[in-house]
Amino acid sequence: MSLKKRSFSLSGHRTSVALEAEFWAVIDAGAAREKLSLAALVAKIDAMRGEKPLASALRLYALANRQ
Repeated sequence: MSLKKRSFSLSGHRTSVALEAEFWAVIDAGAAREKLSLAALVAKIDAMRGEKPLASALRLYALANRQ
């Protein structure tokens, strides 16, 4: 599987996250379901992730929210 990289501004800093396309598909669907932009959902996950790396927190979100 190849990784797809997306860039975001989080807490005033630019960051890039590389995930498999399948994870991004679930995260995109979650953003639509929650009526948030992708950037807003990533910021929400970032705020709640604690010490986990952002990529790990996004994968865990996707696993918990896949349908």
